[in-house]
Amino acid sequence: MINNAVFMTGIKKLETREVPMPSPKEKEVLVKLEYVGICGSDVHYLENGRIGDFVVNGDFILGHECGGTIVEVGAGVKSLKVGDKVALEPGQTCGQCVYCKTGRYNLCPDVEFLATPPYHGCFENYIAYPENMAFKLPENISAKEGALVEPLAVGIHSARQGGVTLGSSVVILGAGCIGLMTLLACKAFGAVDVTVVDIVPKRLECALKLGASRVINALEHDVVEEITRLTNGAGMDIVFETAGTVKTVQQTAYLVNAGGTVVLVGMAPQDSIEYNFAKILGKEAQIKSVFRYRNIYPEAIGAIANGFIDVSGIVSHEFDFSEVDNAFDFVMNNKNDVVKAVIRI
Repeated sequence: MINNAVFMTGIKKLETREVPMPSPKEKEVLVKLEYVGICGSDVHYLENGRIGDFVVNGDFILGHECGGTIVEVGAGVKSLKVGDKVALEPGQTCGQCVYCKTGRYNLCPDVEFLATPPYHGCFENYIAYPENMAFKLPENISAKEGALVEPLAVGIHSARQGGVTLGSSVVILGAGCIGLMTLLACKAFGAVDVTVVDIVPKRLECALKLGASRVINALEHDVVEEITRLTNGAGMDIVFETAGTVKTVQQTAYLVNAGGTVVLVGMAPQDSIEYNFAKILGKEAQIKSVFRYRNIYPEAIGAIANGFIDVSGIVSHEFDFSEVDNAFDFVMNNKNDVVKAVIRI
């Protein structure tokens, strides 16, 4: 078996190389990867070489949204077998810190997260991975859908942080993959009024197809005025910021209703942002944030398998593994056309 991997070798530079075939250690499985998603973080690393304090030093493998089939199991593996389809949760945590022991393992300071420097990602043919972070997929879930479990987990965690329940009114700022996954999660949790805001028509069209009550093109309308009009001045129960821009972060204070919740999901490029906290104080609104997810993969897989959430409409572009260079070029240069791109390994 040949194991090829795609390395980022510099800003906007990728190179495919043959690398050693990994061998599963005790309680690890060897996975033949079939699909890997191109995440916004992958593009950001390739374009800028860093995200905040995480800096790419040297050649680096991108990719952390993946699904595939087990081809070998290491000693002590009990819950999985050769031939099982799996989705890999990309963060391996210490299991010993206070965050891990209290179930908040996404906050573990020693997490080893795929494609987060210095840990390589999974744009490769094969990967050895811990059994307890490889989640078996039912027969009616494809490996492509398995690769979408990771962004769906972010959407579910976001909806949970916001406290979405039956009857909630919601506005989602940003209709990229995470914004759309948040839309799907909010609908599954019972939100009855979901407004999605973006500046890209194709993404707004996708949001409507996925069940948004309405969409707002922020290039054509003043978002605050529109939400004020739609709600007779009350605002929305829950406001999700998934775009990661200064303007959309600032808008959240004006869009949330009294007693409502703002959920910050996207990461803006600036560390410090001017914000109207007087609006939040006057409304006794809450501000919550999202960092990845925790304890969600099984329910996300179950939701897809049982038809509660359909992620199949998220993928807009698919490329072969031999076209990774072209795939990233296309995503970087056609951001108004791409909703979600995946690589077929």
